[in-house]
Amino acid sequence: MDYIFSNKISSLQPSAIREILKATSDPAVIPLAAGNPAPEAFPVEEVQQLAKEILAEKPIDALQYGVSEGYQPLRETVSGWLKNHENIGKDFDTTLIVSGATQVMDLVTKVLCNEGDTVICEEPSFIGSLNCFRSYGCKLKGVPVEADGMDVNALEEVLKTSENVKFIYTIPNFQNPSGATMSLEKREKLYSLAKEYGVMILEDNPYGDLRVSGTPLPTIKSMDDDGIVIYAGSFSKILAPGLRVAYCVAPQRIAAKMTVGKQASDTHTACLNQMIVDGWFKNYDIDAHLNKIRKVYERKLNLMCDCIDRELGDFVEYVRPEGGLFIWCRLPDSVNMPEFVKKAVDRKVAVVPGSAFLIDDTDETQYIRLNFSTPSDEGIINGVKILGEVAKEYK
Repeated sequence: MDYIFSNKISSLQPSAIREILKATSDPAVIPLAAGNPAPEAFPVEEVQQLAKEILAEKPIDALQYGVSEGYQPLRETVSGWLKNHENIGKDFDTTLIVSGATQVMDLVTKVLCNEGDTVICEEPSFIGSLNCFRSYGCKLKGVPVEADGMDVNALEEVLKTSENVKFIYTIPNFQNPSGATMSLEKREKLYSLAKEYGVMILEDNPYGDLRVSGTPLPTIKSMDDDGIVIYAGSFSKILAPGLRVAYCVAPQRIAAKMTVGKQASDTHTACLNQMIVDGWFKNYDIDAHLNKIRKVYERKLNLMCDCIDRELGDFVEYVRPEGGLFIWCRLPDSVNMPEFVKKAVDRKVAVVPGSAFLIDDTDETQYIRLNFSTPSDEGIINGVKILGEVAKEYK
């Protein structure tokens, strides 16, 4: 049988991260390539207790079909939390519960874009979102990421010269992969430019609650008086990614179309999982939990930075992030980055090549992404030490 695939999928390549992560199935491989939450950050006992109570007291609600917009008590819980926590939500907004934050990217693209329309993205950016936009036949326009976030001067030039721009995709807090945090000035300028050019903003904020230093900044959505910002958040990084529960705050008319799109995708997010998240909010001290996991990530971030400074200090360049899960390291110009990554994998250390996060992954880059949340402390120490040994081959 000669299989013929659709134009939308035939041009997509497997995620470089997922391909590298296959190597981590070998327990001997140190997973500096992953992006999973730290195992010690999972509230396992709380989730076990909540699931037990829900299945004992409301088994049919948990196991029956649910509404596409989400479990209503959780929608109300999330809306109230975001209003108090981030000043998010205007009278024209509504909250949807979705199956992982990547579904927000999928539904927004499905609702707003026709094939050939343009999506403006930070470059580098999260490969999962880039592939989502590509799958709908969108043209991607990249805007460089600086130490303080997207280059807004370059953004304005792209807006001036691009046709059929439907939205700007940004990860303003501890950006994946760069770790950069967008300054307040740039957030305000981004909003102003989107308003001026009549373009939506898709604000993806999966890491915002993982700040370990510096001053929290207002979300772009909190500035939204014009109904031009769609906000995506997730419980994957602060509760458990396996639950696949995330949320979206969007203008009601857009949310209504996203709901129709979701009905054609997965009908609704798993009811039991939504009920667990709602119970978690109502029965436990969320702020105490966040403070606990921030301490975990602060320690692991500092440990990795100390190891990089010791083992790779005169070899790589990086900017210490104020939170999130990743450190973005630049190799010397004289080093062949893919070769370096392969040598690391051969020595049982998995890292992600920076090319995986580019609009065109055949472009050259000197960057690699390291993750500090997944590996153990011992894994961080030994993994970076091995990277240092690989680096010595180039000196």
